[in-house]
Amino acid sequence: MEERIYTIPLRQAKSVPRTKRAKRAIKEIKEFLARHMKVEEVKIDASINELVWERGIKKIPSKVRVKAVKMEDVVWAYTPEAEVRLLEEEEKKKVEEEKPPEEEVVEETKEEVAEETAEEKKEEVTEEVEEEEEATKEKVESGEEKEETEEPEGEAMEMEGEIEKTEESLAEEIKEEGTKETGEKLKEEQ
Repeated sequence: MEERIYTIPLRQAKSVPRTKRAKRAIKEIKEFLARHMKVEEVKIDASINELVWERGIKKIPSKVRVKAVKMEDVVWAYTPEAEVRLLEEEEKKKVEEEKPPEEEVVEETKEEVAEETAEEKKEEVTEEVEEEEEATKEKVESGEEKEETEEPEGEAMEMEGEIEKTEESLAEEIKEEGTKETGEKLKEEQ
């Protein structure tokens, strides 16, 4: 494998009619590389093509810097800057391949997080209500006065009201932070 960097003049390509200059410049590059690398087949990378055609077919650059790599009987030509980009892409691929799939981060949307927190709060409040109901049943069974049993029931009603308030406050927060879609989904859930 042989590598060389050439600066190829494109003066002859400027002597043809304006509408054929870019096409002629590509031919000049191929002829130059075939002559200097002593090979018949020359492959040109898209980076050189983009460089020549950058300002259009009529206004080609006066010279082009090219890196030529000879492999067996074929020469591959590209700009030295393109090589840097290719190496960076290869390194990124290697890093991605080395990463184990377990470390992939799962992104949760605001909706999912809000739903989970609402469910958790609901569960906590319902557990508290159930505990209070059990306590009132035990008091009734033990023969305590009925007046005492009415107060926990009132507290249970207040807890249920708190559940509804927390759901409403979460819905308002999501509407403020989220998009219209999150607001519509919450309305559907309610």
